[in-house]
Amino acid sequence: MKRIGLRAMMLCWLTVVWVLLWGRVSGANVLGGLAVALLITVLLPLPLVPVQGRLNVLALPRLITKVAYYLVLSSIQMAWLAVRPGPPPLAAVLRAPLNLKSDLILALAVNVINLIPGSIVIEIDAERRMIYVHVLDVGSDRAVQRFHHQIAEVERLMSATFEAHA
Repeated sequence: MKRIGLRAMMLCWLTVVWVLLWGRVSGANVLGGLAVALLITVLLPLPLVPVQGRLNVLALPRLITKVAYYLVLSSIQMAWLAVRPGPPPLAAVLRAPLNLKSDLILALAVNVINLIPGSIVIEIDAERRMIYVHVLDVGSDRAVQRFHHQIAEVERLMSATFEAHA
C-alpha cells in the first residue's frame, strides 16, 4: 500500500513539473504531463533504496542553520579569494571519513558538502566510508583543520537529524 502511495505521489510530482515547464495550466498540459510521468515511471523505474533511521525534527533546524551559515561564510571566502591580490590559492584533494550508517544519508551529506562553495566531493568510497574532496585554499594548517571540522560537523548534524541511535 505504501509503495502505491509513493508511486502516486511520484506521478503527481512529475505531472506538476511538466505543467510548470510548459508555464500554463491546461487540460492538455495536465494529460500530457500524466502520460510522460507514466512513461517515465514504467520504463525508467527508480531502484528501491533501503531507508533506515528516523527524522529528528528537533535537530533539523540546527542542520539547516549550520548549512546556511556555511553557505554564507564560504561564499564570502570564495569572493575574497577571487578579488584578493596575490597568487591563486593552493588547492588539494583531501580525504575525510564519514561514518554514516545509511547510504542514503551518506548521499545527503555529500550533497550538503557539495553545496558549500570551495569544495566538491570527487569520490566516495562507500565500503571504507571515506570521501575525497577537492578543496580550494588549503595553504595553511588552519584551513585544512577548518575543512576537517566542517566535515565532522556536517556528519554529526546529519547523524543527529536522520539516523536512529540505540
